[in-house]
Order: sequence, then structure tokens, then C-alpha cells
Amino acid sequence: MFYKKIGRSLVGRHESETLSIEAWGKNAFRVRSTQYPEFSGNNWALSETPPDPEDVVIDEAKGTIRNGKISASVSGAGIITFYRSGKVILKEYSRSFESDSKESHCLKVDAREFDPITGGDYRLNVRFESNDREKLYGMGQYQHPYLDLKGCVLELAQRNSQISVPFSVSNLGYGFLWNNPAIGKVAFGKNYTEWHADVTDQMDYWVTADDSPDRILKNYTDVSGRAPMMPESVLGLWQCKLRYRTQDEVLQVARKYKQLGIPLDVIIIDFFHWTLQGDWSFDPQYWPDPKAMVDELHAMGTKVMVSVWPTVDQRSKNYGEMLEKGLLVRTENGMRPTFEFFGNTVFYDATNPEARAYLWEQCSSNYRRYGVDYFWLDEAEPEYGVYDFDNYRYYLGPNIKIGNIYPKLYAKTFYDGFKSENQTEIVSLVRSAWAGSQKYAALVWSGDIPTTFESFRDQLAGALNMGMAGIPWWTSDIGGFGGGNIHDPAFIQLIVRWFQFAVFCPILRMHGDRDPHDIPPLSDNAGGANAGGGFLWTGQSNELWSYGDEAFGIFKKYLNLRLAMKPYIKRLMAQAHETGAPLMRAMFYEFPQDERCWEIRDQFMFGSEYLVAPVLYADTFSREVYLPDGFWESIDGGRTYAGGRTVTCKAPIDRIPVFRKTRDPA
Repeated sequence: MFYKKIGRSLVGRHESETLSIEAWGKNAFRVRSTQYPEFSGNNWALSETPPDPEDVVIDEAKGTIRNGKISASVSGAGIITFYRSGKVILKEYSRSFESDSKESHCLKVDAREFDPITGGDYRLNVRFESNDREKLYGMGQYQHPYLDLKGCVLELAQRNSQISVPFSVSNLGYGFLWNNPAIGKVAFGKNYTEWHADVTDQMDYWVTADDSPDRILKNYTDVSGRAPMMPESVLGLWQCKLRYRTQDEVLQVARKYKQLGIPLDVIIIDFFHWTLQGDWSFDPQYWPDPKAMVDELHAMGTKVMVSVWPTVDQRSKNYGEMLEKGLLVRTENGMRPTFEFFGNTVFYDATNPEARAYLWEQCSSNYRRYGVDYFWLDEAEPEYGVYDFDNYRYYLGPNIKIGNIYPKLYAKTFYDGFKSENQTEIVSLVRSAWAGSQKYAALVWSGDIPTTFESFRDQLAGALNMGMAGIPWWTSDIGGFGGGNIHDPAFIQLIVRWFQFAVFCPILRMHGDRDPHDIPPLSDNAGGANAGGGFLWTGQSNELWSYGDEAFGIFKKYLNLRLAMKPYIKRLMAQAHETGAPLMRAMFYEFPQDERCWEIRDQFMFGSEYLVAPVLYADTFSREVYLPDGFWESIDGGRTYAGGRTVTCKAPIDRIPVFRKTRDPA
């Protein structure tokens, strides 16, 4: 391979391959390779104009490039090695005849393997050497309890409760973005790391090196975007359930909160408040005066959020026009419907700018005109009836090639719509995300998760890894989504523990489909031309008073704590907006020099001041908490502890261990 300098890039060529290592932002490179004559024009997650590199040095003869703290060398065989301040942090894995390695060259395993697809693009594998000392974090949310992802195999695909955000942070001092929205997988193996794309036209990744996790995230969000400022008016309690069926039910709940003197920041109207999916409007039978409802809620100081699904029923008034204009997802084979849930439906194509404009116009005309403040973007993966990723085609190309970007562009639909109205306070509750979704005001929640302590533990790992993947706004269904009997003491214990944890999440939100399901429907008309949502079930009450007096007292205690912390949370939201810092921080984020903190996965920092140790197991009323160096004051009782040790804390049902960083009491 021979090399030359082109602008801020070191470009190498060998046979049909073109390789480019380009200084891209602070202490960072964008690395691309293609078998085509030139690179595509897609920047994907790298949507922001990168800051000017500070110190770029390129040596064609040696095949080296430096950009501040990161440098790279490319061997004659084309193998790339990355360095941070002169120390190897990442190296491509090759065991071929042209490898730099003198061992196992007969294996014929290449670092960058383009496997041609007959008549089309390529399947791509990119491999890196493994390091036994390495720990890896980020990558979005997967339903497992692992914070350190070393040894994990992760599907790069969006599913209900699985969120693929392909940015990772290493304890070796670098961050790595797989800048490719194709369906695929990554294996962080002990023997090597392998990134795979099922269909693609080029290799594209971005890597940054810096001295601490916070600086790595800042470099990453410099080029992928940052969350806007979260509205201060939504930092308290959000109330939701599956589902409020009428405007009277919504108003009764809000009025009771007001009567009890409990501030309610947001109330959410869930799915099937509409006539048919794809009509995107209130069913007038059950919502006869939406403006009056919204006006009364606003007068109580409560914002209104309405569920939007990206599904269009074939019976919808909008289906024919959207089909004719090409605004719907297409199938490669078989029937048109892509999701079946009380109707044969097709997803709108979020990758099509015209489809995004069409959906916003519908929501603006049918919701915004009544004063609805925000939208809940459900089914955002999208949740196909069958996850046959190779059977769907979008405006931008085959799902298998670009499909992971769908939830990001779904959020962009509403962000751009609000911006067109000159709105500055924007937030959308979204059930999935991709790299850069944060810039479109995406408040990501963890999907339709089980109502178990095991699931609770999974959500903590997911929340912290979402933060390390650049998504600072995250929430979950308190208590889990599906099930949970409101009369069952075991479930009440779970939802109390979950609520205590959720007070220290970016957003505090009650939601779930509660048992028992013995509430009769409002209508039996499930199949009519204008079926509406009267036939659909509703779960039991899910308000703070729904779980008995003891639980209600605990909820109020922790809600009062949340409300008292609003000025602090506002500062954390400003940090997220200005630097990309997550609100929920893995312990190592604040204490990167403490080796213990890279191992801990059952406690976290809420900002830089609060250490939170949720109770993650049933019938547990004490737990161990590791306190890093410094001094820590318990928020219950005010006792101060010297750090650098593990302490055993009592955790009765009305308390979880929380400490605030403080000064030496002496």
C-alpha cells in the first residue's frame, strides 16, 4: 500500500481498496475504506461540523498521521495501529500472508474483509486485536445486567427494549464510533473484536483518544451533536398508564393530584385515543373537547404529551395518499403490512423527508392546535411484526443497509416540526435511538420490559451504558411495563424500589400495564371502519395512590426529594447540553483513577455530587456501598463517612442509600 497526504487525510491505495485516515475534530480520526471508486457522501452520525484539529502532522513516507493526542501508523501491509500519547490503544487484527504478524499468517484472516454480494454491495467484517486488560462501555441498551461489555456479542439492530447506539468507551483511553447504520453485530471477544455489517458500501468508523471518559464524550458529542436544554417545567413527576381511555379519565387523575397538593409536571395520553392508526387525531367519541381538556391541565401547571405511532392502518383516511406518494415502508417480498396490531398496518418511512413533513403536518393540525405540548414516539424501532430486517426497504435504501437510523429520523420529524414553529422547549419520548439521536431532543425510554427485579437490574446497566453512548436523556417504566398486580405485596415492593431509583434518573415517569385486567371495555366495536379505542383494554390504576398508604407515603417522600433537587437537575441538564455529560454516570466517569470504580455496576453517580445505591433485589433491607476517596454525607441522618472503603448501609423499604459528596468535617 502506498500513501499520500490529501488535506488533513492520510490516504492509502492498494489494488481496489482506498483507505483514508482523516483528522476529524479534537484528538480524533475518521477512518474509511472502500472498494468503490470513491467514498459515499453520507456522514451518518458525524452530523456536526467538527472542531478544527489543533496539531495535525502527516508523514507520507512513514504512513503516519497525528491529531493532537491521537496518532496512527499504517504498515506496508495496510494494518492500522492507533496510539494515545505514544502508547498503543487499538490495533487492527490480521492473520494473512500480508499481515505484519510473523505468526499464523496462513490463516488468511484480514483486518478489513469486504465480502462481495453478487450484483450489489458487500458484507463487511472489521477486526481489532483484543486486550485482556480492556473494559468497554456504552453501545446503547441491551437487556442484560452487564455494564462492562468485554466478552459480549451485541446485535446491531433495533428491537423493542434493545437500543443500538454503536459508540463505546474504553478504559484504555479511547472512544470508538461504528459510523454505519447497517444491521450487523459486534463481538468484543477475548481473542479479537469483530464489527460486522450485513450490507454496506464502505467501512466507516471514528476514533478519539483523550485522558478521561468525560473528555472522550465531549469529543464525541462535538461531532455527533448534543441534547438541547431540557425544559425545567418537566423535571418533576410524569404520570402515565396503559391507558387513559377518555378525556374525563385524564382530568380526574390530574384533579386528584391537584387536590392532594402533589405537583404534576406532565400527563401522558397513551395509544388508541385515535380512531384508526394513521389518522393521528383524537377519537371525538371519547375526547369531545381536547382544547378544553388541555386548557384545564395547563391551568393546573401540567403539560400534555400524546402518543404517536408510526403505523398506518390500511383503513386509515391517510393510507391511500401516503401509499400513492411513496411515504410508507416497502416490503421486498410478500404482503404490504409490516405490523399487525388491531389492524393491518404499514410504517411510515421516517427516512423520507416528505413523509416526515406529512406526519408533522398531521400532528400539528390534529394535536398542536389544541395546545398539546409534546409527543410520545412509540414503536420507534420500528417494531416489525417479524424482525426480517432484509425484507423492508426505505427511501434511503434497504433496511438491512441503513435501518438502524430509523428512530433517529423519527425523532428528527418532531424536532424539525417544533423548530418550524419557533419552539425552543422541545422533548420527545422515544422508544429507540441511534448515534446522534440526542441532538433531536430524544428522551429515550427502555421499552416494554418485564416487571421483575431481574429486569430492574438490566435497566440500571442499560441506563449507564446509554449515557456512555452519548444519550443523556433516559427513563424507564417505573416498576416495568407488562404486568404487576397492584394488590400484590411483592410487586408493590418492586415498584417502590424502582421509584426510589427513578428519582435519580433524568426523568421521573410512572407508566405500566397493571394487573388484574378485569376492567370492561367501553365498546365491543373492534372491527368497524372507525373502531376507535373504546374496545381496547386498560390496565389498573397506576397513580401514586394506587399501591396502598405505605407505598403512597414513600412515593411522596421521594417525590419531595426530587422536587427539592430541581435546581441541581437543571444544572445537570445544562452540562449535558454544553458538554455531552450524562446525568446518570457510571462510577468510573467521576473517578477514572480508582480501579474499583471500573468494576462496580450496582451503584452510580447522579451528576458529580450524589452517589446512588439502589436496592436491586427482593426482600433486601441492607446493602454494601463503595465510597471512593473523599467524604460522603448520607442524605438520611446526615452522617459523614470517609471514602476509600466499603460500608454496609441499612435500607428499609422507605430508604435506599444515597450519599452526597462533601468536605472534610474536620
